[in-house]
Amino acid sequence: MTSSRFLGRAMLRKEDTHHLTGMGSFVDDFHLPQMVYGAVVRSQYAHARILSIDVGRALRMPGVLAAYTWESLGELAQNLPPSVSPLQAYPIRYKTHYALSRDKVRYVGEPVAFIVAENQYLARDAVELVEVEYEPLPPVVDVEEAVKPGSSLVHEDMPNNIAAEKDVDVGDYEAAEASADVVVRERLVFNRGAGQSIEPRAVLAQYDRRTSSLTVWDSTQAPIPIRNGLAKLLGLPDSRVRVIAPDVGGGFGPKIMLFYPEEILVPFAAMQLGRPVKWVETRTEYSMCANQERHQVHYVRAAFSKDGRILGLADSFLVDTGAYTPYGVMVPIITMCTTPGPYRIRNMRFHFKSVFTNKTIVSPVRGAGRPTAVFVMERVMDRAARILGLGREAVRRINLIKPDEFPWETGLIYQDGAPNTYDSGNYPALLERLLEISEATRWEAVKREESRQGRRVGFGLALYVEGAGVGPYEMARVRVGLDGRVSVSTGVGSQGQGHQTVLAQVAAEVLGVDPSTVDVVVGDTARMEWGVGTFASRSASVAAPAVYKAAMKVREKILRLASKALEARPEDLYLENGRVYVRGVPESSMTLGELAVLATPLRGTINEAPGLEATDFFSPQRSVYSSGGCVVKVEVDEETGRVEVRKLWIIHDCGEMINPLIVEGQVLGGISMGLGITLMEEIAHDENGNPLTTTFADYLIPSATDIPQQIVMEHHITRTPMNPLGTKGVGEAGVIPIPAAIASAVDDALDYRIFVAESPIKTEKILRSLKGVS
Repeated sequence: MTSSRFLGRAMLRKEDTHHLTGMGSFVDDFHLPQMVYGAVVRSQYAHARILSIDVGRALRMPGVLAAYTWESLGELAQNLPPSVSPLQAYPIRYKTHYALSRDKVRYVGEPVAFIVAENQYLARDAVELVEVEYEPLPPVVDVEEAVKPGSSLVHEDMPNNIAAEKDVDVGDYEAAEASADVVVRERLVFNRGAGQSIEPRAVLAQYDRRTSSLTVWDSTQAPIPIRNGLAKLLGLPDSRVRVIAPDVGGGFGPKIMLFYPEEILVPFAAMQLGRPVKWVETRTEYSMCANQERHQVHYVRAAFSKDGRILGLADSFLVDTGAYTPYGVMVPIITMCTTPGPYRIRNMRFHFKSVFTNKTIVSPVRGAGRPTAVFVMERVMDRAARILGLGREAVRRINLIKPDEFPWETGLIYQDGAPNTYDSGNYPALLERLLEISEATRWEAVKREESRQGRRVGFGLALYVEGAGVGPYEMARVRVGLDGRVSVSTGVGSQGQGHQTVLAQVAAEVLGVDPSTVDVVVGDTARMEWGVGTFASRSASVAAPAVYKAAMKVREKILRLASKALEARPEDLYLENGRVYVRGVPESSMTLGELAVLATPLRGTINEAPGLEATDFFSPQRSVYSSGGCVVKVEVDEETGRVEVRKLWIIHDCGEMINPLIVEGQVLGGISMGLGITLMEEIAHDENGNPLTTTFADYLIPSATDIPQQIVMEHHITRTPMNPLGTKGVGEAGVIPIPAAIASAVDDALDYRIFVAESPIKTEKILRSLKGVS
């Protein structure tokens, strides 16, 4: 984008001043007259039958206004609708939850009753007065045990705990294995983790009985789908329901879920009581109840020739989906489709099972199955390199898809129901540059130098391809006001990604104005009626093209109006600094504000719609595919098992960059999360299904001191043909390769005495492995 004025510029984020000066407005910042507060009674068992619920003592407590159980919900006492539509290629036995448990609880923290009181302290005190009698049942905790015959059933109306099962064949894996010189066989485990956004979930609802209208403030990634669902569930016209996602303190995937029980209970209570109701989640509640992800167990085989070519890949894996499946099988689909990576694999066999357990619901968390897939594929490549006596970079280099082979058909069907077809990239160039900047030819010398100082260091390498920008569509409205300022409205919400800046740059580029004069509104269904939401790294590749198309329509109208007013041909006009000029006649010009006034006359007739505004949409025909690679240098302390990441190199190809500064911020944020899920973060349960990591004292997340002081980042750009801006995805880039790269580096640091087959890589696991070797 070298010829662009604003696209490709590293501009400071417009929204940062708003937040740094304390002007942010999160759900809990809103205080309405006569507002009351909700609190949730939650299950203390992972698996139990509800025998009785007595809310009498709670209701008699002064200041308590209501206590709802399943029986109180009327027409809402039904299974909530699934979050995503089923894909024909991937059938599933949907099991969705209730707003309040009906007769059985299936994970610790599942809502049983909802209390509303005059303030949050009374509401939480009243929760303690609700008496629930349970009949405990055997919990299903381990995903491998859950699929065995005779296991306890999470859902008694099912024959087993398998929510979905799918076989997918590409080519002929068995023939490939039969002709192989080496077959790698591994069991690889990736454990459960959480998003842990700085702002937990929160909902505020106000119902106006005079107009039969409902307004909901929700810390969500999908305000428009929430609006649509609430209207249907509550029996209201969608025109009478407004959902606002104000400033949202991080999403990372869990906030795309619809519906959480509280998103139903809070509006329901507001309609019942005729008063605004607010509920704000505690950190412990978030750690127990906000959707989680990542726990998978893979049994993988890979066939190689003696020169290092991968002939085939077979992966049978289990995905712990938790107690319900509102998000379908999106996570295993994404994992499967990410596993081939940048490699030329013609023969594949996948078999996955999505498995019910008595744990919190699973839906995508940043990376959404991709870090697991890359961990599996890259561990296989490292193992093959070791067995074959080849360098890790050599076994990758020989298998990379070449630039002239795009579009590359993997033969799989992606989460959008379209072929998993790579649209663009240059994987060999990316690898060579990564090896160059990390000085791969000196890795062994550096290890020897460090060893003489008593330090064990190693280098790890990982490559990946990231499917992003899924449809089905996003819409945008662009308008030039009478003062010449531009407003942009879109359905995607922002949870810190910089939408107000990036989308302003797109509109400014098309309309010839400064981005500072562009006001972007996101996350308000009153400003944009249709859209899907913020997830799957889709804002730059779906929402931004929608803004571009709408702005182009406005530009065309500007040129038509200015052509008449300035008596010049449209092709002789150009837009700059908020004005329309006639080429070669700089004194002949008009401001966009003046043209906006011309477009809204008070007398006479007009030939097209008034105003300088347009609405348009963008619907990608299929996903786009970013790519990248990472090298890490780690130090391992053999006495304690501690792993320290000393330096990190990363290259990412997200297509054209609208704002490189924001791209770098997204990658750095992903790196931080990647380090966490690799070295620290793990949601653990005891044998009864009780979560053991519900505070930051137990669930460790990276701090600034855990981030390597040296991070080298480069951008490798190949433009996608799938949208007019050439943009791909970047939101999950940093997190995806980190676990695989660190595992590779730990192996290297310990001279391959161990093979890391599980993430997170905890100190005690390293010590046990070293002890087993000795």
